[in-house]
Amino acid sequence: MLPETHAVLGLLEGGFGHLKVLVVGDLMLDRYILGEVDRISPEAPVPVLRHAQHYERAGGAANVAMNLAGLGCQAVLAGFWGEDKDKDELAALVEAAGIDTVGVVTTKLPTISKTRIVGRQQQLLRLDIESKDAPGAEDQQRLRELAEQLVSKVHAVVLSDYAKGAVSAELCAAVIAAAKVAGIPVLADPKTPDFGKYAGATMVCPNLQELALATGVSSHLLAALLEAGEAQREKCGLKYLTVTMSEKGIRVLWDGGSYHSPARAREVFDVSGAGDTVIATLAAALAGGLKIETAVELANLAAGIVVGKMGTVPIAGHELVAAMTPSSGIRGDEKVLNGERLAKRVAEWRAAGETIVFTNGCFDLLHVGHVTLLEECHRFGTKLVLGLNADASVCRLKGPTRPVVGENERARVMAALAAVDAVVVFEEDTPLELIRAVRPDVLVKGGDYSIETVVGHEEVIAAGGRVEIVPTVEGFSTSNIVRKLKASE
Repeated sequence: MLPETHAVLGLLEGGFGHLKVLVVGDLMLDRYILGEVDRISPEAPVPVLRHAQHYERAGGAANVAMNLAGLGCQAVLAGFWGEDKDKDELAALVEAAGIDTVGVVTTKLPTISKTRIVGRQQQLLRLDIESKDAPGAEDQQRLRELAEQLVSKVHAVVLSDYAKGAVSAELCAAVIAAAKVAGIPVLADPKTPDFGKYAGATMVCPNLQELALATGVSSHLLAALLEAGEAQREKCGLKYLTVTMSEKGIRVLWDGGSYHSPARAREVFDVSGAGDTVIATLAAALAGGLKIETAVELANLAAGIVVGKMGTVPIAGHELVAAMTPSSGIRGDEKVLNGERLAKRVAEWRAAGETIVFTNGCFDLLHVGHVTLLEECHRFGTKLVLGLNADASVCRLKGPTRPVVGENERARVMAALAAVDAVVVFEEDTPLELIRAVRPDVLVKGGDYSIETVVGHEEVIAAGGRVEIVPTVEGFSTSNIVRKLKASE
């Protein structure tokens, strides 16, 4: 179970939208050319790729910003790009995601791009376009000034260092100093063996190989490597050293403590960009006030999702919500939602390909008939939303002595059932407005009804959904239980 579940879901379901994160680093365009290989060229001993499709993705620091945007944060980007077609394509990608490029400086150097040629899911060749020259002194000064100015306007900073010239030692020192004044975290993704470059940062997040280069200890000697990493953390004045360890998970070290998050068991398809996802999620989590243990668990969960995809693909908030909210894993109180949170969660489930089922009722004094209905409902889809009549509504429908159990207690009891994925209380006599808001794929009603007599059937069918009727279990009703209780008095 993820720590601080309530806080995490709150951030994913709207809270991240209030947070702004600055990403300073090396911007890249990732291009993929895909096709089939079924012969060798007669001109040279190389495979011939028959082109099928191609697409572009934001890479490097731009991918970190895309991950932040995917989580719902306001991402601000600072770095270099050229004045060329690759810049136009990269700018279109990040701006379409709502990323602010106010900190990007245009130089005379080409926009960095990586073209991967892939046949039958196997990378055959990578073509890099970049200059060996460093950006000019004026351009570097301009980037440093812009980054310093932007620090005071954000809640966290990521230094995405791919060793391509954007993240200089002078820039790091200036940004870290400005962040300390502003009281916000700075996280660095290093591609240099000298962690002193990031001295005073909140966190440096290397992988095993990067930590091995920085310490001189083999990545095969894990205990010794982590010990050397702790020495580096202390030497460089870092609050945290977070080490991504592939199939071994993620380990974070701090003064006098550590925390290990085991890798999630998933099929690994492509690790491209996984490090960007990790540091973006860590930055968002720390900016959102989550504990370091929670931040690491959330980053690990996000990385496990993106490595199952082809190419550089950022995480999306709805994917994390879907991964966090299986019926058997989430606490009951996290299933009781107001209308606003229900709408967001349903949208996240739908985006993740879930089938939404809806049913409703008073559910006063839970009995076997209720449980049977809900279990049958869940068979029609993957996520069950339960509309629960409020106390006033129950009173109007059932009489002044009902409900026996208050709406808050009823909601909490219903949410504790494994078959139920969300509970929302409605005030009206019928759930019509709630059905219109949820737009379920399947509307289920228990009892002696026909489809035409079920409230909301027209709206659901018009939207492409269907209505199911589940017979009641004979002999079980709340009214019978109440009568028995009165008779025993």
